[in-house]
Amino acid sequence: MKYIETTIDVRYAETDQMGVVYHANYLVWFEIGRTKFIESLGFRYADMEAEGVLSPVTDIQVSYKKPLTYGQSAVVKTAVLEYSGIKVVYGYEIYNEQGELCVTGSSAHVCVKKETFRPISIKKHFPDWHAAYEKAKREE
Repeated sequence: MKYIETTIDVRYAETDQMGVVYHANYLVWFEIGRTKFIESLGFRYADMEAEGVLSPVTDIQVSYKKPLTYGQSAVVKTAVLEYSGIKVVYGYEIYNEQGELCVTGSSAHVCVKKETFRPISIKKHFPDWHAAYEKAKREE
């Protein structure tokens, strides 16, 4: 399975009153990791949108292990856990600077036509993406 690592500096605005990263911000970091993963395959989500296709989240899971705080750096590891030709499930692991696991999660996505929100086949409409996802699942 191919992983992409993205480093994010924890900004003050991302923390809560307790001084730790507010829980919903990890979802934003998942999106950053997912976008970088897609770019590592040679694609851009914006190009898909330009063709009238969106990729909404259909499910999201987050498990908090250890807090991150302002001034730390986080490393988001992103991979494709599942891919069916229609649905993609991305997996995420977020580590602190000491390499300690802080957050794990996953997000499931389908591609839909913008006008109708009806699902489409990635395999059929974006064969290059399909091939890249298949390859990413097999890579070590």
